[in-house]
Amino acid sequence: MRFTLRQLEVFVAVARGESVSRAAEQLGLSQSATSTALSELERIYDRRLFDRIGKRLQLNELGAMLLPQAMQLLDHAAEIDALLAGRSGFGPMRVGATLTIGNYLATLLIGDFMRQHPGCRISLGVHNTAHIVRQVAHFELDLGLIEGDCQHPDLDVIPWIADELAVFAAPEHPLALKVAQQQTVTFADLVAAAWIVREPGSGTRQTFDYAMRHVQSQIDIRLELEHTEAIKRAVESGLGIGCISRLALKEAFRRGSLVELPVADLDLARQFHFVVHKQKYRTAGMSAFLDLCRSVTAGVSRSDEIVLPYIR
Repeated sequence: MRFTLRQLEVFVAVARGESVSRAAEQLGLSQSATSTALSELERIYDRRLFDRIGKRLQLNELGAMLLPQAMQLLDHAAEIDALLAGRSGFGPMRVGATLTIGNYLATLLIGDFMRQHPGCRISLGVHNTAHIVRQVAHFELDLGLIEGDCQHPDLDVIPWIADELAVFAAPEHPLALKVAQQQTVTFADLVAAAWIVREPGSGTRQTFDYAMRHVQSQIDIRLELEHTEAIKRAVESGLGIGCISRLALKEAFRRGSLVELPVADLDLARQFHFVVHKQKYRTAGMSAFLDLCRSVTAGVSRSDEIVLPYIR
């Protein structure tokens, strides 16, 4: 065996960042040492792993074939290192979650997981579905928790738990008053209202657009916001009506600061999923984390029914 783990570590870091300088910063090495390690790996086997495009390094065909195998070997090495160091055999784990899951579930799940496995190190990135899918596909994340559909051919998409969006308004909004008078909210009411919604690329927006597809061109979208809490605040202020997950609205509905606007024949059901690259080595830590996620939702039919202490 002519390569070293350090050389593979440098190769993976350069592949992720497409830059020697970014890889050096990530690994805490000098740029010279990083460049030397990569050059030595290519020299030993007399094979190029990257195409040089200006200052950017892009994986060539051989490099793309090597990347998942190099990551798998490094994951194995991290598990061995953790086991020898008495850290229960779980190496570092990079998790990504979409906004609803990240804000209302993932941090609590990760906190519980780290209490059970105190030696495990986890980083969490919270972005919209399109961003998380892209990161998992590029091996930048080990695991993604998403709320939108994913059709990426390189990813395994594993169902987790059902979720549902709800249309909502401030209690003083005319449509909320209509509901209070036990009148029906219609599609015509929705078309006439001002809307505050999530941005394109989010799973929430994907579900909303599909549910409203027959009247989508008529919908008056006043604001597109990247955060569910910002949408809730804007709706509370009377700027319009919104549509986000019941999971994010559970406490506001209980307090009465926001009210649901039920609409007949409006299908807002969706599914939370786990996404993992098909070529990604499933570490013991990943398997244990997935088991924890499933145990928390066992016996629960929808995300907003998850019992405390996971949602406060």
